[in-house]
Amino acid sequence: MSHARRSQPQASADTASSLPILEGRLGYQLEPALLVRALTHRSYAYENGGLPTNERLEFLGDSVLGLVVTDTLYRANPDLPEGQLAKLRAAVVQARTLAEVARGLGLGAFVRLGRGEEGTGGRNKASILADTLEAVIGAVYLDQGLDAADELVHRLFDPVIERSSNLGAGLDWKTSLQELSAAESLGVPEYVITEDGPDHEKTFTAAARVGGETYGTGTGRSKKEAEQQAAENAWRSIRAAIDGATGGETGA
Repeated sequence: MSHARRSQPQASADTASSLPILEGRLGYQLEPALLVRALTHRSYAYENGGLPTNERLEFLGDSVLGLVVTDTLYRANPDLPEGQLAKLRAAVVQARTLAEVARGLGLGAFVRLGRGEEGTGGRNKASILADTLEAVIGAVYLDQGLDAADELVHRLFDPVIERSSNLGAGLDWKTSLQELSAAESLGVPEYVITEDGPDHEKTFTAAARVGGETYGTGTGRSKKEAEQQAAENAWRSIRAAIDGATGGETGA
């Protein structure tokens, strides 16, 4: 299946000719009206006479995504208790993670947005991207069936599921970094935030510092997103240093 991810069309994706580009990335050809509905944000619908929105498809896709992710985690982690499985699932299906996957598909270029959302950077908003991705999953389920939706979710989310297995007892990377740094007596993590860009399209950069040393940085459309990415990179850096030291190498 073809699902090239980086070549993105211009923002005007509300044309039939643009849909095959997205379908190529998804790996499925869908009924055009259904796919268009999945891409229709309520702001566009309201500005154009009350068209159907993608909210019902989003509701459906949320359940399909949750089922596939839950099934995967259940089968892959036979010894984990219910509480830990729930935390892993929450880490996978949170809006920030869904937005990252949506950005990988270039989904923002295809969303039908109203002028107000368009003018305030709606194509990069995590909430809009996450909701649209769920709606698209719902559309694939309706048009192609559960097997196709299952395959799509696995293709898009298996790397996320694998990455989330490192989260330890925490719901997120900031919690996991705090737990790891406490266990290693390194100090309490701190985050230094810088921002760039106009108010409607800011980019935030976070540096995760532990014991006065920067272990990881991250960027995002919100402070929370940047901090989570920085915490993940810092966690991996510290973990690698610990593993190297216990493996007989010189420590970090």
